[in-house]
Amino acid sequence: MAFNIINEARRCLNCKNPQCRKGCPISTPIPEVISTFLAGDIDKAGDMLFENNPLSMICSLICNHENQCEGHCVLGRKGAPVHFSNIEHYISDSYFDKLDLGDVKKTGKRVGVIGGGPAGITIAILLARRGYDITIFESREKIGGVLRYGIPEFRLPKENIERYKKLMISLGIKIRPNTSIGTTITVDDMFRDGYRAIFIGTGVWKPNTLGIKGESLGNVHFAINYLTNPDVFTLGESLNIIGAGNSAMDVARTALRHGCRKVTVFARSDRLAASVTEVEYAKYDGVEFVTGVEPVEITDEGTIFIKVERDSDGVKHRIEGSEKLYPATSTIIAVSQGPRDRIVSTTTGIDVTERGLLVTNTFGKTTRDGIFAAGDVVLGARTVVEAVNYSKQVAETMDEYLRSLDD
Repeated sequence: MAFNIINEARRCLNCKNPQCRKGCPISTPIPEVISTFLAGDIDKAGDMLFENNPLSMICSLICNHENQCEGHCVLGRKGAPVHFSNIEHYISDSYFDKLDLGDVKKTGKRVGVIGGGPAGITIAILLARRGYDITIFESREKIGGVLRYGIPEFRLPKENIERYKKLMISLGIKIRPNTSIGTTITVDDMFRDGYRAIFIGTGVWKPNTLGIKGESLGNVHFAINYLTNPDVFTLGESLNIIGAGNSAMDVARTALRHGCRKVTVFARSDRLAASVTEVEYAKYDGVEFVTGVEPVEITDEGTIFIKVERDSDGVKHRIEGSEKLYPATSTIIAVSQGPRDRIVSTTTGIDVTERGLLVTNTFGKTTRDGIFAAGDVVLGARTVVEAVNYSKQVAETMDEYLRSLDD
């Protein structure tokens, strides 16, 4: 493994104007990291990665590298790009348990973080290192958010999340599991109890619906619900999946590992929304694909689709009379998610968009003083690395705000 990683690292051209870095949503200093690694200082390379992206070890496994760093590598124009994802994971994984974040001088100011997903973990780590007393309020029994409950084990081993939990505890971060803000405890309760600032990073867990007949049937489920705990679902031998993003690929591959013999993904467009890599893995696992169709009804026997075609102006139209039943024992809808409104409905002064997303300025400030937000609950369903990058900016804003307060 190490020998292959070194050979791969040696392929880097150390470009003066690295396109790989431009393609990375969090601007990872890729050539510098690789040069430091090849010089024999893996710990320094690991520190560079962690300081730039606290979730580097996670992102190295789940990022859409083919469209980001690796997709922008100049070597990929005529051949294979440098596979930085493998290099990054080797370095980050080797270095993570050696992390020495040093002694932190406490400020005496308390910060509440609502949601223990990628955004919440990032904010908690960054602000804890600046001396703030952090408490994470997690609605589920374990932290991780989409990392734990939305990405299968075969893509992201949950051991990695437990390592982050251990790191956070070592930083003095307190974690309250099974605690939903907006039910028993409200945001106003938190301010009453001395929290000087609150961060909301609850993600998007409310499945989007199709608005077609049959969505309430007993053999119909939503992707985010299925991925949360596949073991409690009985799908039968065949499954139709409506939607063709990365979540749909995760559902398809998970279902095959849980007993489904035939899994078919259906997409309205000929171009699948999922990454090329995830589609390839799904095909190798045995997933079938049908494109150019959209669902019109879900039944006990399966899903009825109608063909769609694009006219000369590029507008898609249904082909009347082309309806066809695709038999399956179960159907899963995988067409993204939106936010729940539990916090907003119990808190005054927080504005939301028409989609229910929190309104913030460029720096993560909501419309209520002292409350900040980042991640999917602001941007909608995005990538983990985008959530981390945004949260880094918001952490700076929160630090400035907290330092401006009287002790």
